Amino acid sequence: MSAKEYRTVRSARGGLLVVEGVPGIAFGDRVLIRDHRNRQRNGLVIRSAEQSSLIQVYEGTDDLDLESTWVRFLDQPLEISLSLELLGRVFNGIGEPRDGRPPIVSNIRRNVNGSAINPAARTYPRKFIQTGISTIDGLNSLVRGQKLPIFSGSGLPHNRLTAQIVRQAGLVDEESSFSIVFAAMGVSHTDARFFEDEFAASGVLGNVVMFINLADDPPVERLAVPRVALTAAEYLAFDQDRHVLVVLTDMTNYAEALREVATAKGDVPSRKGYPGYLYSDMAEIYERSGRIRDRHGSITLLPVVSMPSDDITHPIPDLTGYITEGQLVLSRELHNQGIYPPVHISPSLSRLMKDGIGRDDTRGDHPQVASQLYALYARALETRNLASIVGADELSGQDRRYLDFADAFDRRFVGQGEDEDRSIIETLNLAWDLLSMFPKDVLTRVSESDLAKYHHSGKD
Repeated sequence: MSAKEYRTVRSARGGLLVVEGVPGIAFGDRVLIRDHRNRQRNGLVIRSAEQSSLIQVYEGTDDLDLESTWVRFLDQPLEISLSLELLGRVFNGIGEPRDGRPPIVSNIRRNVNGSAINPAARTYPRKFIQTGISTIDGLNSLVRGQKLPIFSGSGLPHNRLTAQIVRQAGLVDEESSFSIVFAAMGVSHTDARFFEDEFAASGVLGNVVMFINLADDPPVERLAVPRVALTAAEYLAFDQDRHVLVVLTDMTNYAEALREVATAKGDVPSRKGYPGYLYSDMAEIYERSGRIRDRHGSITLLPVVSMPSDDITHPIPDLTGYITEGQLVLSRELHNQGIYPPVHISPSLSRLMKDGIGRDDTRGDHPQVASQLYALYARALETRNLASIVGADELSGQDRRYLDFADAFDRRFVGQGEDEDRSIIETLNLAWDLLSMFPKDVLTRVSESDLAKYHHSGKD
């Protein structure tokens, strides 16, 4: 660590400092800034040239007297201390305690940018993670090592949904250790309190690591949050052999901060003003999830992406879809009908679902039941559209059955209580209750043996 301090700050804007006349500065080096009141701030070098260096200051540049600001370059990247004492703690965006308790003391400190994983060392995501939510477990199953984003919109209950997932998520086999890393970016004080109170009241906080970046915190701190959170997750997964679920909310706030910082430092804008490296930047974050050969632990990623104007083609959800393995899409129409959680199953998809369900993971009939539910619901939506044109009274008896199925599916399968934790067996049994609204000859995607075992309407 350098003992030299420089007083050559030339300008400050948008959380960025320009320092001149400092040789040998490397991109990513950590910086300490001492202001005129002798208070300390943290920074990171984000651009280095012969004449000047550009520093992002995590605590912002407000009230800095440039003439009396001293800068020390530490010749080391941003690091956090790691130990099992992370569990049950609440930190800010750069890993400093915000729960009033002491900092983590450990001889293990790691660069928050992580280490590249050799692609040949990766192993395929497998094994089911139960969230207790039927639309996820039954139709868009989450698999250990997967990246499955939630696409939401302004005013939709994604905060309540992620809180419920954190409270309820677990493994079907109870022998393995399971932990959660929760990172919130750009959230309001009210939302931050909501998450902390929810986890504490439900008793899961002791198994959760929380990183909170508030809306009035500097945007540059927001850029560190997912990297700090994933560094903690990598330690828990690959050093402590735990299966870790990482929830990142909201990646749109992260991307907005990235655009703000990129504009301030003069990067060339691309789609909707976002920098051209938005894709690679998000991929760098998302690809830190997964499983590694010969390691018992895994990192499963559940990022929340709020879509501006409910536009799924917006650059943030659009690029996220290229990197991840599916999506859960929240519906404003279902939300307006009072259905919670308003997961719209038609555009929702889990591409790795087939590798985490079935006889050895959930139940033998699960793949066929999911396929049959999707087929019936797709037909039911077509019937709803037809009824909106010609009227329900003009429909045939079979079409009315599809309408009844769609209503029951939305109300009973999609809709569930915020504190209702359904096991995968309960979800599959509920699915058979709905499938039994139809005679057996309509259910062409399930086997005869499953029909004989689970179909119970008595209609043939």
